[in-house]
Amino acid sequence: MSRSASGAQLEDTVPAITLIANGKTLSTARNRLGYLSPTDPKVAIETIRKLFAEQGYVWLKGVLPRSDVIDFRGWVFSHLADTGMLKSGSDPALGLAAAGAFDRQLADRRLMALVRSTAYEGFCAQPLLSRLMDAFVGGLSYLHKRKLMRFTMPGTSMATPAHYDLVYLRGGTSRIVTAWIPIGDVSVDMGGLVYLQGSHAIGLDMEARFARDNADLRPEERISAFNRNMSDGGWVSKDLPDMAERFDTRWLIADFEAGDVVLHSPYMIHASTTNHSAEGRIRLSTDIRYQNVDDEIDARWANHWSLDDML
Repeated sequence: MSRSASGAQLEDTVPAITLIANGKTLSTARNRLGYLSPTDPKVAIETIRKLFAEQGYVWLKGVLPRSDVIDFRGWVFSHLADTGMLKSGSDPALGLAAAGAFDRQLADRRLMALVRSTAYEGFCAQPLLSRLMDAFVGGLSYLHKRKLMRFTMPGTSMATPAHYDLVYLRGGTSRIVTAWIPIGDVSVDMGGLVYLQGSHAIGLDMEARFARDNADLRPEERISAFNRNMSDGGWVSKDLPDMAERFDTRWLIADFEAGDVVLHSPYMIHASTTNHSAEGRIRLSTDIRYQNVDDEIDARWANHWSLDDML
């Protein structure tokens, strides 16, 4: 066993599990796959900032009350139950997927309603998170209005390609912090976020190159992830194994628990894998962005998330 800078123990082995993303299987070699390093949220804020700068992320264990997160998971799925996605008669908080097809269009419409709701806003802006982010940004924190909540069904091929967040937030400050929050337990087999170790430096270099390439574009095109100098939709790659080889690094994984919060740099390259939950559990999570309220704010993020907003 080894220890993180926060004193948390880390496992030196990787699980005997097949992780797939966009049709590619991640290598389980120790130099290509490893674990995220957990951090106790009770450590000093200076320690959290230091780890964030060094690692490009901080995985804060048990920041939120577990029961509150599970209750919110149940509330979300109770509003999605009539789409047919949940196993009949099951507790919505379990998020057990139905065996057959469900109404995806209705589920998407319902999800767009949920992200506009007072209950969801309250979950994202709860005092525990607000105080943490005020301390982290060193002033009053601003929570972007555009907030995303995602569900991933087991047995589907859906996976988020590798990317870094600043590609979609170029219209404001680069001092953005993403908070990724699993809404319920998200074990490795459920396709939670995976992070490319040390890639906040890689993302910084990529963004500098894109800035040079985009210098002659109109301002509105320059900040777009869909301009002619960008790859498809702003993705860095859909081939996760190739990225680990190309940059000679590892993808870092974790068994996330309800109550955890992961903060990551806008330059940190991350992705997801497919949900292969043996229990048939739906992955549910939210990702939200914070910054200091005094910094420049990307006006495009001042609207609620919608599936066709091109961000």
